[in-house]
Amino acid sequence: MLKTISVAHSPDADDIFMYYAIKFGWVGAKDAKFENIAADIETLNQATLKGEYDICAISFALYPFVKDDYALLKTAVSFGQGYGPKLIKKKGTKLKKNFKVALSGEYTTNALLFKIAYPEARITYMNFLDIENAVLEGTVDAGVLIHESILNYSEELEVEKEIWDIWEELSGGNLPLPLGGMCIRRSIPLHSAIDYENTLIKAVDVANKNRKVLATMLLEKGLIRVDAPTLDTYLDLYANDESINLSDVQYEALDKLFELGYKHGFYENLVKAKDFLIPEEYEELRSK
Repeated sequence: MLKTISVAHSPDADDIFMYYAIKFGWVGAKDAKFENIAADIETLNQATLKGEYDICAISFALYPFVKDDYALLKTAVSFGQGYGPKLIKKKGTKLKKNFKVALSGEYTTNALLFKIAYPEARITYMNFLDIENAVLEGTVDAGVLIHESILNYSEELEVEKEIWDIWEELSGGNLPLPLGGMCIRRSIPLHSAIDYENTLIKAVDVANKNRKVLATMLLEKGLIRVDAPTLDTYLDLYANDESINLSDVQYEALDKLFELGYKHGFYENLVKAKDFLIPEEYEELRSK
């Protein structure tokens, strides 16, 4: 009998796209059935802190808080390169130092970078889908838009600051912006964990290679919140060749993010991403 492994991801277009090669049966694990759960990213961050899921999508900024219980996966990652979340406000307004801002969650990457850049801002957290209206209605002075919201927002709003620009200033430039990835429960036996990670790598690779077919299926089934042109643009940004397997420059970017969090007092320890991966060499030793 196959084990059931819970895989939680966000309902935004890139996560759904990268996972659904498994959901549609194109890729599968050897000894397990994957059961997927979709929730907004901060709900997933909080769930990971509580250890609720076997495999979970998280904001990269969360990882140092869960490193003892979860290993970092090398696949299904989202980085920005010249783009990312946007701090928006009503057109023509000027923000005070202690402006009230809506963020999508305490443990999101955009929240970490925002707090470093705007230490005097008054922060309130809400579902990312509600942030645009909160700014329009005046509930907050500004808000950080994420996911597909960065592509389409009211003409009454304007960008105060790109989180990408904050990242460039803090990191020294030339590194992609680490946004989100996945982690796996450490209590899962290593040989199974390796299989599950390889399955997810294959799923992202297959999805990327069959992008047009998969995107059409997702749109026809109403599984995506956006229209076809917006989906195409969004996948260009966040579900592409760079999402399949972490590269050296992406590891460097992750280490810089963790270093910034540590230097500014958000993390107790300095974390290096490669120290917290699933040890692949285990399978090689096991087969000898």
